[in-house]
Amino acid sequence: MASTVLEATRAAHEDLERLERLAVRELQRDPANARDRLFQSHRVRHMLDLVVSTSDKLVEIYEDKDSARKDEINTHLTAPTQSLLFNKYYERLKEIRDYHRRNPSARFVSTTDDYEELLKEEPVIEFTGEEAFGRYLDLHELYNEFINSKFGTPMEYSAYVGCFSQTEKISQSHKKTRQYREYLEHILEYLTSFLYRTEPLQDVEKIFAKLESEVQERWANGEVPGWGNKSTVEESEIDLDYYSTVEELVELGPEKLKQALAARCLKSGGTVQQRAERLFLLKHTPLEQLDRKHFAKVPRTKDDSNVTSNGNNFKDDLKEIALMEVKMKRLCELLDEVFVRTKENAEKKLTLTYEEMEAEREEEEVQADTESDDEEQQIYNPLKLPMGWDGKPIPYWLYKLHGLGQEFKCEICGNHSYWGRRAYERHFKEWRHQHGMRCLGIPNTKNFNEITSIDEAKGLWEKIQSRQGLNKWRPDLEEEYEDQEGNIYNKKTYTDLQRQGLI
Repeated sequence: MASTVLEATRAAHEDLERLERLAVRELQRDPANARDRLFQSHRVRHMLDLVVSTSDKLVEIYEDKDSARKDEINTHLTAPTQSLLFNKYYERLKEIRDYHRRNPSARFVSTTDDYEELLKEEPVIEFTGEEAFGRYLDLHELYNEFINSKFGTPMEYSAYVGCFSQTEKISQSHKKTRQYREYLEHILEYLTSFLYRTEPLQDVEKIFAKLESEVQERWANGEVPGWGNKSTVEESEIDLDYYSTVEELVELGPEKLKQALAARCLKSGGTVQQRAERLFLLKHTPLEQLDRKHFAKVPRTKDDSNVTSNGNNFKDDLKEIALMEVKMKRLCELLDEVFVRTKENAEKKLTLTYEEMEAEREEEEVQADTESDDEEQQIYNPLKLPMGWDGKPIPYWLYKLHGLGQEFKCEICGNHSYWGRRAYERHFKEWRHQHGMRCLGIPNTKNFNEITSIDEAKGLWEKIQSRQGLNKWRPDLEEEYEDQEGNIYNKKTYTDLQRQGLI
């Protein structure tokens, strides 16, 4: 009976309600271990995708571009008089009964069983051996790309993981190259893929959209970290007004000329004489009117194939690179715990022999094979101890040692509970607490550690502001003046006496 538009609308609303109830029921179930938790997140993500697709179909039906819904309502649900309306109603009822009499198997068709199967499915998630089902990051390809690039430096893999997001150490000249841009694109591609595989309920597109609007505003004000308050072209130290001939520019040396040309997105190769001649062209010709052959190739965006090599587009490319850096740092913040585990694992491997690493890998494979059987069995856990990485409850002595029975609530985090002192202390640097402090308009500094109450945080912030106000330099009261006789006055007193003619 879903052949009619109204029946299709009703069925779609029913599907939405069923999917919502199944998603809530799945989230209320406590997963047995980390792998089960990951499968649970992917199942819920699949349900949410079905909700979005079904909602899109409903929007198309309600928009009614072909007027099919309006025609059906006029045909079956409207009539000029009440008697004619009831006649239509009974005619329609008779058609439905005749249909079901001829087709008994179509009496009741339910999609509940189909949606119930979603809870039993085991999602297919692809991880590399190094990633260990999402426990670690596999940054070896990015590591090789980094150490073999012009902006990279030779270092151990564990050291690279530790300073992965520290782009401040890379010079501005290297950040303008196509090689650095491609490196950032590979980082974003991998981290986004890893975040989707390990935390499928994270809305990465929404996070990126918010970052783009913030970077757009901060770039206009020159407040993007690591990119200064002026454009790259304006940062050049060479003022061509002071030079009247090419020979005077040659005396500056090849390196300084190269930096000045690169800052203006011009070709920086050739001899010192050629560089000086190329830079001297700007003395009488604006950068925008210069011949295209003098410009270097700048990185282009994938979506824009018509970018011309001029100063304005070069600034846009720099803004894109700055935006990619901000996105990368945000993803690193979301995956902070995974980076810590990856670095610890890399340092651990440095102390193991090949035989020990092979034995550990075989042990992990055996555990992965037997893990599915263990999940089906009910784990006896009367004390409700937290699950370890192996899917079993941690020892009770370890539970007491870390104080995991102690609950710490943070009002700034929306009364979120943290179990154990370690998790409580760590949460002050995590995104949830930082977001709460940002909503309060308070900087998340060390002064506010151990403060979880909103009133206490606001009171301390007011004290800090008042104290900073008292310590401010007040020239009227603190600037000193001396008269001809050697008497010392502050600025206010001195100006009053001088105005009265007493000094």
